[in-house]
Amino acid sequence: MTTTMTPLTQRQQQLIAKNVLAACKDITKLNKTGYDFLYQASGFIAHYNLQGFIDHYSDYSLEDDLASNARSNQWHNFRTGERNANYYHAKRECYNMILGGLAAKEFMREHLIHIG
Repeated sequence: MTTTMTPLTQRQQQLIAKNVLAACKDITKLNKTGYDFLYQASGFIAHYNLQGFIDHYSDYSLEDDLASNARSNQWHNFRTGERNANYYHAKRECYNMILGGLAAKEFMREHLIHIG
C-alpha cells in the first residue's frame, strides 16, 4: 500500500511563511510549525529539537541559509501527476513565499535608505 502525502494548504503555507519571516528577525519567534517545515527542507538539520535549532540560529543567519538553500528547495524532480508531486510543489510554494518576503524586506530596506 502506497501513501500519498497531504500537501500544505494555502493557509498553512501563509502561517509558516509568516512565522519563518518573523524568526529571521528574532529566532526565538520560531514556532514548532515553522521549525518542522525548516528542518525537513534541504540544507537544514533538526539540531535535535526546536530549542536546539533556535540555539544554533542565535549565532548564525537563518536568512542567509534560506537564501543559500533556495535552489535545493524547489523540488523540480517532481512533475505534475506524479505521486506526492502536489505535496512537494506546495512545499516549494511555501519556501518561495518566504523568499519573496525576504526579497520584499530587502527592497524596502534599499528604498528607505535611498529616500531617507
